[in-house]
Amino acid sequence: MSETPGGTPADEAKTVTPPPKDPMKGFRGVIAGTLIMEAITVALALPVINKLGDGITSGLGWTVLGIALVLLVLCGMLKRAWALPVVLVLQLGLIAMAGALPAIAIIGVVFLAAYLWFLWLRRDVARRMAAGTLPSQQQQPQA
Repeated sequence: MSETPGGTPADEAKTVTPPPKDPMKGFRGVIAGTLIMEAITVALALPVINKLGDGITSGLGWTVLGIALVLLVLCGMLKRAWALPVVLVLQLGLIAMAGALPAIAIIGVVFLAAYLWFLWLRRDVARRMAAGTLPSQQQQPQA
């Protein structure tokens, strides 16, 4: 909250004080950790492709390996506004592989649900922060 000369106490009462610790700061960390777990999970599908499919050097194998690498690279790019939509599009790409390898599609569905849940939580925290109802925004009793 910025101090303005001549500001009235009524003006200060109307503004919502931000929490001392930004709850949105950890969102990127949660997404990055989830991306790493997903990249590992997707890469673990490569032995299945080798055994049941045409091998790791097939188009499906290269595609799965490419998606796993892109997921790892996106961990470092989460500050960019376009990174999260790319993550969601990659989930749709995994789901689209249902015809070739249903296990990959299941991985896509599970992680898509996780990312959508994270986005819903972020929206809820932002709404509560704007309303000033987060526990960290409440006045602490003076002892």
